[in-house]
Formats: sequence, structure tokens, C-alpha cells
Amino acid sequence: MLRFYNTLTREKDNFQPLEPGQVRMYTCGPTVYNSPHIGNYRAYVFEDLLRRYLKYRGYNVNQVMNLTDVDDKTIRDSRRAEMPLRDFTAIHKNAFFEDLRTLNIESAEVYPAATDHIPDMVAMIQQLRERGYTYDVDGSIYFRLDRFPSYGKLAHLDAETLQNGVSGRVDHDEYAKDNVRDFALWKAWTPEDGDVFWETELGKGRPGWHIECSAMSMKYLGTHFDIHTGGEDNIFPHHENEIAQSEAATGETFVNYWLHCRHLLVDNMKMSKSLGNFFTLRDLLDQGFKSKGIRYALLATHYRQPMNFTLDNLRGAETGVQRLLDFMDNLPSADGSGADVRPLLQQTRESFEKSLDDDLNISGALGAIFQLVRDVNRIRADDRLSPADARAVQDLMHHFDSVLGVLDVDKAAHDADVEQLLAQRQEARKNRDFGRADALRNAIRERGYVIEDTPHGPRLKRM
Repeated sequence: MLRFYNTLTREKDNFQPLEPGQVRMYTCGPTVYNSPHIGNYRAYVFEDLLRRYLKYRGYNVNQVMNLTDVDDKTIRDSRRAEMPLRDFTAIHKNAFFEDLRTLNIESAEVYPAATDHIPDMVAMIQQLRERGYTYDVDGSIYFRLDRFPSYGKLAHLDAETLQNGVSGRVDHDEYAKDNVRDFALWKAWTPEDGDVFWETELGKGRPGWHIECSAMSMKYLGTHFDIHTGGEDNIFPHHENEIAQSEAATGETFVNYWLHCRHLLVDNMKMSKSLGNFFTLRDLLDQGFKSKGIRYALLATHYRQPMNFTLDNLRGAETGVQRLLDFMDNLPSADGSGADVRPLLQQTRESFEKSLDDDLNISGALGAIFQLVRDVNRIRADDRLSPADARAVQDLMHHFDSVLGVLDVDKAAHDADVEQLLAQRQEARKNRDFGRADALRNAIRERGYVIEDTPHGPRLKRM
């Protein structure tokens, strides 16, 4: 039985979607004002693992990931850059999607941008106003926390904190956990907003950050859906406010399962530009690290455990991926007498699934895979791995990689041009043109392969 740790209940709950075979899932996407750091991508890789495993288990997944392209930070930085908001955020949207491709993160079904959904937000605020959950001050509209008695149920805020905190208002999109205040649904225009505003029935202004996610998630997933994910820093105030305004507007449960990813630390310290330990994906790629290794490193620690990121750990992750790639590359040459590997494969599959069924226990799942690698290598060393055995192992590894996304082990593996470069290098060596042979070897390396000499001649080995 598939179980997830639900932040709302603080327990591992059996997963029962609202519709059999269908999962509706919302994931908090980026605020597109700069390049996300690897801590952000830890959350996106976790959400990709969740999506992939749900699909592996036979569910149809409808995933929505928002793009926050209007809030305090996007307005502030677009004005500093002296660029129109839409042009400024477009740069960071494009970079974000490029990073998703680099990390082999599957595409969500919908990526709604906040600026394209202002009418939906206005309609929701009007609904809250009609139900008596708002009040106006100088053109801004605030949510009345005292009208929503269950406020704090996600973050598990105690009654004393709520009683002492609910007074006054907060205009900032983000604020500290102990700052329980009525929050802005609609912000009246101020000179600091420049040319960023909308003329609506609510007046001249723009939405608050929290209303954006509620309006967009319910537009595409309905007023009540299955899963909402994000980083642990989203629990309060953002997700708490989402619940309050959504359930106040509709009168029904907003989301059944809330899954949150823990922070990423760098050398056991909080990531900070001032400490010089702030990494973007491009920083790591520029240092020569490979995207598969980065994905594996972000994937391999359970999402509810703090992850300590170090360059040594990243090198270890690359070694782990290389071991799996080498294993897959060696399978096609198996020519042993034959062993019945079916019980081993069945046992491995059961262990893999049992681990991931238990709140995405990735450590157990990876452990099962590497045990399979060791067992198959022993069978091969005894010259008992037949071509049919090897194909069965390959098929299972393909199946596992539909969840992991780190191998790309389709045996269209060696690009035709790389094979051609290898043939040209062999011809150059035969002609004793070693300068050209070295240049071709470097060209092959640039495409992600090294040449490995074997008793049967040279072969390509993926890096």
C-alpha cells in the first residue's frame, strides 16, 4: 500500500486518490526573479520522483506547477534592471525550463503564470468578500484570520501563538513564522510598483502572493484535489494561507495530502552567498560536474531528511551513476551458459517497490538496485549470464529508471556520430596519425564518452 507522510496529519497516511487511477497534484514552482539554487532543485527533483513513482504505480498524473512572475521580489528586481516585468521574468522562466531539461525533470501538464490569471484571482477575492472573510484598508484587501478558526492546522501553530499573533496586518508576501497576521489578498498600487498594476473591479493594484497559488491550483485541478507539495519553508505562511483562503472561499477541503521537502545544507551550513557556498546548477556544470550525477545527488537522500551537500558527495554520486552506466553497458556482451535470474529479478522488484511505497524510501530502493548489480556481476563472473538473462536484467533496469531518471539506458545509447568518431580514431591509429587520433579521442570525450580498450577491441564507455 502506497503511503506518504502527510504534513497535515503528521503521520504516514495510506494514499487514496479522490478518483480511482487519477492523481491531481500541485507543486509550488519558482519565483522567476533570479536563478534557482540547488536547494530549490532538491525540491523539484523530489517532486519529480513523486510524479514518476505515481506513474510507475499506474496512476495518471495531472501536475500543475505555477510560475510566480509578479510579487514583491519580481517587481523590485525588474525595476532595478530597468526592464518591463514581463521581459525580466521571461529571462528567468527560460532559464528555469532549461534547468529542468538538464536535470531530466519531467514536464508538468500545466505551468500557469500568475500574470495570466489575474481575473481568476479577482474572482476568488470577490467570493471571499461576499462570504465575509475580507476587509479593506486604503484600497488593499486583507483576509480576516479571526473568521477562520482552523487557521494553523498545517503548521500546527498552538492556540497561544494564534491568540497573541492575530492582530494587525502584514503587507509583505513573505514573513517570519511567529508573525501571525491578516495577510493581503489584493495590494493597492503604490509608487514602488511602478507600471505593474491591473485595473480591476477591486481597484488599481495587484494580487498578493498567496492568492495566486489558490486561484491557479483550483482553476486547473478543482476546488478539492489530492496532493500539494513544496519545500518546508512553504508550510508557513504560504501553504497555511492557501488553505485558509481556499477553504473559506469554497467551504470544502482544499487538499488531502501535503508533502514537504527538507532544506539542503552546504557543508552543514545554511546556503548563503556571503559564505561563498551558494551554488546554482550552472555553477556546478561549469565546474565540470555532470547533470546525471547532480540529479542523483539530489535524489539519493530521503526528501524528509536534511541533505548536506558537498562537492565530495557530488563526486561520490557521479561514481555511483558511472557504476550503473558501466553495468548497463556490459550487459549486451553476456554470453554465458544461462542462469534462472527470474527469482532474483522478482525479489529486487519487490524490494524496490516496497521501499518506495513507504513514503518514497529512496535509500531502500537504491540499495535493492545495487544489490542486483552485485548479484548479476557474480553470475556473470561465473560465466552463467546468458544473453536472455542479460536482456531481462536490462528490461528491469529500464523499468526502474522510469522512476530514477539517471541512466538514459535506451540502447540507442551510442550516438551514430560518436561511433563514427571512434571508427575514424581507429583508422588514424592504424595510419599512425596519433595527433589526429588524440583530437578524435578528445572530441569523443566532449560528447560524454571515454574509450576503453578490451580484448575484443575498443569500446565506448559513457561518462
